[in-house]
This record gives sequence, C-alpha cells and structure tokens, in this order.
Amino acid sequence: MSEISDPTTETTDTTEGEALETEPTEVEDAAAALEPNEPDDADEQDADEQDADEQDADEQDADEQDADEQDAAPESGESSLQDRLENEGDIAADYLEELLDIADLDGDLDMDVEGERAVVSIVGADLSQLVGERGEVLEALQELTRLAVYRETGERSRLMLDVSGHRAEVRRQLEELAATTAAQVKETGERVALRAMTPFERKVVHDAVAAAGLTSESEGVEPRRFVVVLPA
Repeated sequence: MSEISDPTTETTDTTEGEALETEPTEVEDAAAALEPNEPDDADEQDADEQDADEQDADEQDADEQDADEQDAAPESGESSLQDRLENEGDIAADYLEELLDIADLDGDLDMDVEGERAVVSIVGADLSQLVGERGEVLEALQELTRLAVYRETGERSRLMLDVSGHRAEVRRQLEELAATTAAQVKETGERVALRAMTPFERKVVHDAVAAAGLTSESEGVEPRRFVVVLPA
C-alpha cells in the first residue's frame, strides 16, 4: 500500500500516543472560562465521521416533495428544523461574541444554515490564533461551542464553526488531494492511504472520492485515523 501526503499541509511525524505540547494562550484561557459544565461522553462518536462513513445516506432533497401537496405535517417539521438550526446559530453567536470580548479580539459573526446543519463563521483580519497550526484550536473551539448549544437546548448539535475561511480553504485543498489520489488509484489499481486527518477532513475526502467514482474507508485510531482510497 502506497502513501500520499497532502502537499499543502505541513506535518510532523509523531509517535502514537505522543501528546501535543502547547503553551496556554489568551484564547485558550478565554475558552476555558466559558467552557460549559457538561460531562464528557466517551462513548459518543463524532457525528461528522459518522456522516463520512455513511456517505450522507439519510439526506433527502426537499425539492422532491410535490408542490401541489399541502401536507401540514411535513411543512411544520421542515419549519421546526429550520427554526431549531437558526436558534443554534444564535446561541453559538452569543457564546462566541462573549469569548471574543474576553480575548480582546475583533471579529464579525456570520450565521447560516446549510442542509441540516447550522454554520457560524468568525471573520476578521488576524484570527490565526483561533485556528492553530493545523486547525486544532478551531476544532476545540467548535466542540466548546457545540457544548454551549447543548447546555441551552438539551440537544446535541452538529453546528459547524469556521474562522476566516479556514475550513473553506482546507476543503479546496483536500478535494484536490482526493481527485489526485483517485486518479492514481484508478491508474495503478492499488489502494492508497492518506495522512491522519480530523473527522471534518476525512468527510471531505470521502465525499470527493465518492464523486470520483471510487470508495474509501477510515482506518486507525484517533488522533491517527486516516482515509484509505480503494480501487474499483
């Protein structure tokens, strides 16, 4: 099995289980001050990774509904989902606005709903400390924001957080990587393993590989879990 690395992402090899040592920052202190007091759920799998493995099998296109049918129940359910996601966005925005104030950072908040997920973006001139070298701070901040939503609603959230377009750029790079890898697998007929990725990154790769007409699967254990692209 051959390996291919993401040329756009600088990585360093670490041994399995090795802890990433970072010095505390003002942002981390601020996030800790606002961290909701909710117990960890060790048995809960990340919903994003589940989406990747299932290839979004449960997603349905609302346009398939007959426009002539005035079914009150589906309309009510769709409206209820939209309202719930918008409420999640509002709660997340309030939490993040308070965190930015504590950390003395300037940033604008944009809220949207994409599919069945609330999306909140922080936009600012220099917010790299909210992202981290490989997005690890952004991932942690997203989990804290989801916990803040859970504290208010009592329901687990799949809210997506982005900072200064970081996720959009990562998505573009990973889609290019997946296309290149899929072409290699088709040519050689051999499976290819990619570098370790976050659940968000793996989902992007799974989707892009599927769009290229191949299949992929995740292997390994967090935080060294990776995607393997399989021949047809």
